Amino acid sequence: MIDIEKREQKEQEKKKTRQRMQVKVDPNNYEFIPAQKETDYYDNDVNQRVGIYVRVSTDDVRQTTSFELQKKYYEDFVTKHPNWTLVKIYADEGISGTLMDKRDEFKRLLKDCKNRKIDRVLVKSVTRFARNSLECIEAVRELKSYGVSVFFENDKIDTENMNSEMLLYIKSAFAQNESMSLSKRMVQSIRMRMEEGTYKLGIAPYGYKL
Repeated sequence: MIDIEKREQKEQEKKKTRQRMQVKVDPNNYEFIPAQKETDYYDNDVNQRVGIYVRVSTDDVRQTTSFELQKKYYEDFVTKHPNWTLVKIYADEGISGTLMDKRDEFKRLLKDCKNRKIDRVLVKSVTRFARNSLECIEAVRELKSYGVSVFFENDKIDTENMNSEMLLYIKSAFAQNESMSLSKRMVQSIRMRMEEGTYKLGIAPYGYKL
């Protein structure tokens, strides 16, 4: 019963966060200062169908903001390129990037690319794409075999113009190592608190009270 209430509360908080992110700004009530146009090294005159992949690794309410911001940012990013057409946003929420098996939207993205529905994939960074170096390289190679390029914006890596996989491998290896280190630290922290008698479960086992 407690689990159901907590889950419903979390969903309500996430819903409120999404609603705040979708609030429209009244153009008559703010001063618009145009930003200086940045050099776009990835723009071209070729018409391309674009798919966006976003992911957050936990189901925490605080990450809902990050999740929604990723989606909105890349929607706007695509509109700045008149020759790009947004096909779909593929979004895995509360899913770790270490294993592909659990990422349904990522697998759907690969399937649509295989079916020639997409020409280009946009993703925030290598860490959002995959935290497993082998799966990252294999996925990029698979997409390349379909004629699909991937643009990792934060890392400034565009597989369409990439001459070597070395940089991508290094970035994905770092991401994998970071994920493993974080997992080990969490396990060690829990073990230490158990030994000290200060660790508390979220829910008491059947027949016990916290």
